[in-house]
Amino acid sequence: EVQVADCGGGSVQAGGSLRLSCATSGNTVCMGCFRQAPGKEREGVAGIMSDTYTKYSESVKGRFTISKDVANDTLLLHMNSLKPEDTAMYYCAASYGCSTSGLLRRNAYPYWGQGIQVTVSS
Repeated sequence: EVQVADCGGGSVQAGGSLRLSCATSGNTVCMGCFRQAPGKEREGVAGIMSDTYTKYSESVKGRFTISKDVANDTLLLHMNSLKPEDTAMYYCAASYGCSTSGLLRRNAYPYWGQGIQVTVSS
């Protein structure tokens, strides 16, 4: 079974930056970052497939950058120009396979991290 461990996150003022990292215990092909704000559904914000293909939600495009440290099977999410509406619990997810169209879909991922809080104050 693949284990997913998230770390990073924290609190920052609007306009600031944070970095999330997620390590997995297996050679996963697809990794994604999702977030869930109180009272809202969990949404996909960024995903990476086969180490290079990336996809972003419109709400974070141009501000967030996802990449993968292949040697360590670790996902990195650099979050810049953070806004208060980015405040949420962020989750990493992993899969041994997915499609480009499913990269930001929850049901594409069987393995999930425990989540980490990101808070952006105005």
